[in-house]
Amino acid sequence: MEIFKPSVDIRYDEQRVVSHDQNSISSTPVSNSSAILLLSADTRVVGIDEAQFFDDELPNVCVQLANKGLRVIVAGLDMDFKGKPFGPIPALMAVAEHVTKVHAVCVRCGAPANYSYRLTDNDKQVLLGEKESYEPRCRSCYYNMG
Repeated sequence: MEIFKPSVDIRYDEQRVVSHDQNSISSTPVSNSSAILLLSADTRVVGIDEAQFFDDELPNVCVQLANKGLRVIVAGLDMDFKGKPFGPIPALMAVAEHVTKVHAVCVRCGAPANYSYRLTDNDKQVLLGEKESYEPRCRSCYYNMG
């Protein structure tokens, strides 16, 4: 198994994928999705984390890997902080055999949360941040609470 992450994601560690609760696994940082094709020749399973930060070629890369018989597992946010489709995720979801949407827990009411509410005053779509920058919210709390 080989795990890849975008090289811009250095929030917790430059070489590892790290969860918010500090679980981690080794990964290979890459600057573009085409590099995944070159670096995955000797594996049967490819994992891709933070897919929303990759370029628009990522869906084609995943299709090529799957067509070679590799198992491809991709994780990423489907919406940005404005609730808009994020990066290559919509195109990835369209070509995937299986899609599982995992929800966080809304910090306001405890309901399933599928929105990322930005806590900082910054309008850029990509803002790498940890817990101080975003919080998970359900639909109701996302749209009805400031």
